[in-house]
Amino acid sequence: MSQLGRTREYRTIWISDVHLGTRGSKADFLIDFLRHNDADTIYLVGDIIDGWRLKRSWYWPQTHNDVVQKVLRKVRKGTRVIYVPGNHDEWLRDYTLLQFGGVEVAEEAIHVTADGRRLLVIHGDVFDAVVKHARWLAMLGDSAYTAAIYLNRQFNKARRRLGYQYWSLSAYLKHRVKNAMQYIGSFADAVVDEALRRGVDGVVCGHIHYAEIREINGVLYCNDGDWVESCTALVEHSDGRLELINWIDQWALDPLNGPPRAEVDADAAALLGAD
Repeated sequence: MSQLGRTREYRTIWISDVHLGTRGSKADFLIDFLRHNDADTIYLVGDIIDGWRLKRSWYWPQTHNDVVQKVLRKVRKGTRVIYVPGNHDEWLRDYTLLQFGGVEVAEEAIHVTADGRRLLVIHGDVFDAVVKHARWLAMLGDSAYTAAIYLNRQFNKARRRLGYQYWSLSAYLKHRVKNAMQYIGSFADAVVDEALRRGVDGVVCGHIHYAEIREINGVLYCNDGDWVESCTALVEHSDGRLELINWIDQWALDPLNGPPRAEVDADAAALLGAD
């Protein structure tokens, strides 16, 4: 049987930075991930919906609606879903302590793993000096990032015509630009300082679209990545072990499947959204 033909069960799943409402969102990959992975608790760690982009122009294809329906279906089946808003969906911070379709909205959360570790769950934008103190610059950077994602999409269209699998050009470039890596390191240090101040064992965040698990000054730093470039999620196994899942790699390793198309038609979207 194909590895992707069965459903994996986890104690917890963390997902962030889906950016529904943008053309760069890999909603089709996320739908497929949600089909094949279940958990007792799912944390949506901010920037799930991109309100910044939707204010400028409306873009909401069927696959983006399918993601929402898939999450709500999991709630109906007993999964606890906690939505921790980020800067792109910051309007939801006005509705903390409320529920929408059974999805709980919280400014932040403390998650206790199966082995007793306390993890602070936050999006992380409050530790980004640009977002916090120069919103106009953040908006400018968002536009530049959108351009890079557009180039990435065109690049992968060409790869697909040649029979190659999806590969993130934008992620490759980001990981090799010195200033980008310095920013990632500074962000992680700021988040860890807050975890130390709170006296927790670790932190789970998103925001910078760079998935990793590492220990910094005795604190476990976990970033669950994104669903625009890398298509990654953080998962907790039943024994408390944490692991990063790269869903594009999962597809590439499975001999019976190729990656979902970056742009699916309506029939394919309906199929991906089915139970």
